[in-house]
Amino acid sequence: MGIHHAPAGSEHSSGDEEGEIETGGAADGLPLDAVQSSVPERYSVYSLWEKRWIVLAVSAAAFFSPVTAQIYLPALNLIAADFRITATQVNLTMTTYMILQGVTPMFVGGLADGAGRRPAYMVCFIVYILANVGLAVCKNYASLLVVRCIQSAGSSSTIALCQAVVADIVTSAERGQYIGFTVLPTVLAPTVGPILGGVLSQYLGWRSIFWFLVISSAVMFVVLLLFLPETCRNIVGDGSIRPHPMYRTFWQLFQDWNQKRAQHQRHKKQRKELEGTNTNSNKNNNEMGDSGLLHSTSLALTATRASSVRPPLRVKFPNPLRSLLMLFEKQIGLLVGYNAIIFAGFYSISVAMPSQYALIYGYNDLVIGLMYIPMAAGSALTAFVMGPLMNYNYRRHARRLGLPVDKSRQADLADFPIERARLEVGIPLAVLATVVILCWGWVLEKRVSVAIPCVLNFFYGMGMIGFNNATSVLLIDVSPGHAGAAVAANNLARCLLGALFSAVIVPMINKLGIGWAFVLLGLLYAAFLPLMFLLMRNGIRYRREKKAKDDRRQQCKAEKREAKEREEKRVAAIVQGENAV
Repeated sequence: MGIHHAPAGSEHSSGDEEGEIETGGAADGLPLDAVQSSVPERYSVYSLWEKRWIVLAVSAAAFFSPVTAQIYLPALNLIAADFRITATQVNLTMTTYMILQGVTPMFVGGLADGAGRRPAYMVCFIVYILANVGLAVCKNYASLLVVRCIQSAGSSSTIALCQAVVADIVTSAERGQYIGFTVLPTVLAPTVGPILGGVLSQYLGWRSIFWFLVISSAVMFVVLLLFLPETCRNIVGDGSIRPHPMYRTFWQLFQDWNQKRAQHQRHKKQRKELEGTNTNSNKNNNEMGDSGLLHSTSLALTATRASSVRPPLRVKFPNPLRSLLMLFEKQIGLLVGYNAIIFAGFYSISVAMPSQYALIYGYNDLVIGLMYIPMAAGSALTAFVMGPLMNYNYRRHARRLGLPVDKSRQADLADFPIERARLEVGIPLAVLATVVILCWGWVLEKRVSVAIPCVLNFFYGMGMIGFNNATSVLLIDVSPGHAGAAVAANNLARCLLGALFSAVIVPMINKLGIGWAFVLLGLLYAAFLPLMFLLMRNGIRYRREKKAKDDRRQQCKAEKREAKEREEKRVAAIVQGENAV
């Protein structure tokens, strides 16, 4: 058994320094061309720092999805007073936001997989910017409710797009080291959002929140428009395929124009030199040289015209059912389901903290916002530790199986225990989150020092984000070619279950008490944790079964296509025979 490297989808490969494979060449008794052909192509043409820039840029863009939900919270009372509506009515804007946050990525994720990442980003940010302008100037509750849904539709897909871009350019062997960037939006938004929203609404009014989002998202939109390259492997392969101009950045278009201008000037100079070489003294000798130079110039011009021909624009429209159907696959369903349960606990704590901290400790909104910092600190610490841990565990399993590891080339994971490599790191952190959530409600029930729940929040952030990192990376590993749709399925389950628990946690606390309410959540964590061990044990078998099912489906489609072609040929032959008669 060995790790086979999947082709990059292009004949060209990068020449960067990382992940070189040493070959024996003639010393191994093989012809040099045979050795070279056995070396798999690189997964991506981008260098290490180019990958880091791309991942950092899309992570910054993904920040707008969670922060838009959190920055709005401190202004709820002001909005209710301004529009003269009840707390229930203003809370409805949060519920509808979360529903759209779960549903929209099913459409945009499919669009990104078929039509490209850049078009999806452009559509999302244009909708988001216009929605923020509408919210900043809205005059009544009805318009607030409707435009808030549009705002959610624009921002909610940025996290799914971020994960899809990472899958495009980063191999499974090095994917862990980039996870620290991709989870920063989820880590920082619960802390930064409420504090920023509180300051803006208190000193500039609640409408200033949306003007701030307009300005910041417009800046991000310009950065993506100018510099973020298209990474969808269905369009650009490993990044070396020249895409349609619609997919190129403004910087790439400027480079293309500059290159064409330089080529034109060079060919113009060659023609002038050709005309100047005709002299009467060596006319006969120069005829052959002139002909050769003219021929080479003609070939150069032909090559320039060929390179300037626009590749065809092929746009595949999204299939929103793909993300929904993924929830019913064994592997995706188990991963997404348990990850949604973990996040339901996170939403429950986040929703319960304001009312419970105000009731028990008498804190105001600003201090309550600061109470989210320990959770964010634990999350941030784990986010940057998890990457090296997952990469180490991946290499450990590869060494155990005697398999080579090359970070620059995507390995074929068909027979590699990738579920075990990821979940061996993630499951202990899920256990940590379970223990913390069992204790969290009781320390508030007993009204202990605030330092105790702060410490528990720190460790809960470690467990929750750490497990989420492992499952997010594994989700991309087992969904090659459909990363956008897979992350959208994860987002759908997480948002819908989070919305449900956010709505019921306060009634649960009022009915059972905060201690028993969170004990039930902890028991829910523990009850479904064995599913992760089941996935770790049977992951390879699940993937083989899915591949066999997909192969049968493709074979059936091919047979139907061939039968249709034969029927068309038969009908055409009959028609041709009748015409001949």
